[in-house]
Order: sequence, then C-alpha cells, then structure tokens
Amino acid sequence: MNKPLNITVLGSTGSIGVSTLNVIARHSDRFKVIALTACKAIDRLYQQCMEFQPKYAVMENADAAEQLQKRLNKGAPHIEVLAGADAIIQVAGLDEVDYVMAAIVGSAGLLPTLEAARKGKRILLANKEALVMSGELFMQEVHDNKAVLLPVDSEHNAIFQCLPSDFRPGHDMPDSVEQVLLTGSGGPFRDTPINMLEQVTPDQACAHPNWDMGRKISVDSATMMNKGLEVIEACWLFSLTIEQIQVVIHPQSVIHSLVQYQDGSVLAQLGKPDMRTPIAHALAWPQRIQSGVGHLDLVEIGRLDFEKPDYQRFPCLALAYQAWKTGGTASAVLNAANEVAVQAFLEGDLAFKSIATVIEKTLENTEIQPAVSVEAILDADNAARLHAQALLAVKQQRVMS
Repeated sequence: MNKPLNITVLGSTGSIGVSTLNVIARHSDRFKVIALTACKAIDRLYQQCMEFQPKYAVMENADAAEQLQKRLNKGAPHIEVLAGADAIIQVAGLDEVDYVMAAIVGSAGLLPTLEAARKGKRILLANKEALVMSGELFMQEVHDNKAVLLPVDSEHNAIFQCLPSDFRPGHDMPDSVEQVLLTGSGGPFRDTPINMLEQVTPDQACAHPNWDMGRKISVDSATMMNKGLEVIEACWLFSLTIEQIQVVIHPQSVIHSLVQYQDGSVLAQLGKPDMRTPIAHALAWPQRIQSGVGHLDLVEIGRLDFEKPDYQRFPCLALAYQAWKTGGTASAVLNAANEVAVQAFLEGDLAFKSIATVIEKTLENTEIQPAVSVEAILDADNAARLHAQALLAVKQQRVMS
C-alpha cells in the first residue's frame, strides 16, 4: 500500500474545511492530516484535533490558541499548538506536507496560500481571494516552483473537469475553447423586488437556497459579488479574457459550469450542490474517489432553467468586471472594500443595498497602482479598508445626527 499523502487544511473549521475533513475521513489510508488551522473556533478545532490527530494545530488568535493548548494537554499533549498569522504560513510550507487545502475565507488566506505555491505544493484552491488580489504574482509563483494548482470552487472545478485532460491551470487555454459559461444560482434574492432589498436582514441573506456556506460567502452569493470574484479567478486560472466568460443564472445549481468549443459542442459538469464533490476531485486528481455525495436524479429535478444576470439587481457583479478591466491593484481594492462592507452588513451597521455603494466609492477614491509586489497589493488592501471604514463612519454619523 502507498504511503498516505500529508495534508495541511487551512481554515479547517469553516464550511470547506469541514467538508474536506469529511472526505478525508472516508480515505484515511490515502491522506494524513499534518496541520489544521482556524481563527478562533476553539471547540470545533479541538474536536477535529481529537479525531484526526494532526501534528500541528494553529489558531490565528493567541488567546484561543492558549485555551486550545490547555484542552489538548489533557487528551492529546503530542499535538503542538501554534499561534498567529506567521504560524499559519509556516504550516502551509512544511517540507513534510504534500497537499494544502487553501480554505481560509478572504484576504487572510493570501500569504499562506502564496507560501504553499513557493514551496511547490499541490494546492487545492478554495480561497479565490488569493487570485483576485494577486493573480499574476500568484500564478508566477505556481509556475516558477512547479506547484500544482487545482480549483476547488465548484464552478472552476467544473470548468477544469470539462477541459481537455492535458490542460493545467495557469497554462494557455486550447484554441478549441471559445468560451466558458460560469453558472450561479442568483442567491436568495433572485426574484425579490429590488425596492425591497433595502430591508433584507443578514439571516435572510445567509439563507442560500441550495448551498450550505459560511455567512460571508453567503452574503457574497446574495449580492453576486461571489460570482464577480469567480470571474476574475477564472481569468487567471484558465488564461481567459473576460469576454470569454459568460455568467449565467441557473437557479437549480445542478450544472456547475460549462465549456463551449469551436465545433459547437458544450460540455457541462453536473452534480448535487455539495462541495464534497469538487473537494474529492481535487484530492484524488487525476483519479476519482468516493465523496459521500449521493447520485443526481435528473428525473426528480425535472427541469433546468437559465437566465441572464440583472446588473441593476446585482451591481456588485458589474463592479467586479470594472475592477478587472481597470487592472493593477483594483481587484485587491474591490475585495477589501467588499470584506469591510459585508462585515458591516452582518453586524447590522449597513443596509444590504449599500454594500455595492461602499465598494463603488472605495474603487473611485483609492489610488490604483501596478500590482508588482505583495507589498503593493497589501498596501492597496489596507488603503481600501481604511477608505471603506471611513465611509461607514460617515454613514453612522449621519444616522445618529
């Protein structure tokens, strides 16, 4: 029997991390967990440590790490608990690690995912922000260090499955491919009257009709910013122009994306809306393994619907296109402003429709620079956050006055 492959799971307590460990548990002979990381979800990380017995457990929050250490001292003292962002980067690049599941949500995932690329790991990429913020730099690191980059986002994984078997992310797209159709459900407000969107609550925005996701990603799905970020990600992963990507609303979330060829063929990847399918595909590629996902019953589904996205309803999608066309650090600014605005919405400090307004004004008023280094990208990220937070402060003052 072959030696198990060692894996670090970045963001193990989030929805993608939990699903990844669910798949790994079904194949304990194939995969060994070396490191798990989380921000401050102590209870869940403790449970994962007890089940998977990693060598390292990392918490970004130092107080949470101290509490975890005390609990593990009683039941698993051999697990080394580390704390801080640098420790997360460290376990992403460990020599003994073969695979890195990059599942940290948002910009916090950029540096550890870059480290995995620099160390030539097989990267299972669920953190789209790494490419949105630093696409050119990231893809160069993958190429220079012979890392293997496999998409885990359901849409990008679907595209990858529909491309020729010898295609690798980051390489030139075959001339035979004309365009990619990136599907999205339209979220919970696809049919909600636009004049009612001002009153929607965070719980309503997080109630995705098909997928079980974290709250931040659920809000991004409701605004369709998630799809905008995925368009940018697809441009980098598949060497596409933005004109070659068509976003299609597909409410059933059964077709996860499609590839159209010049001979008129359109290949699609179908499956139940369950992230364990693309996770299992990336873990085992080029083979296939059981994921725990049941079979798709097309007769039971009965119909598959499609429609064009409404940019008046989903202005965040248009803003993502604008950022890509602007180039440089604009995509990093877009992402940072979105993270600040979504957090404010989730905390009850910003109306749902104002998320796009904060992003738009931040893009207009943050200086865009060439994305020539990680430092330039992080500077743009910080500047955008400061501007978005200032906009929120002004808005709060108006409400209170």
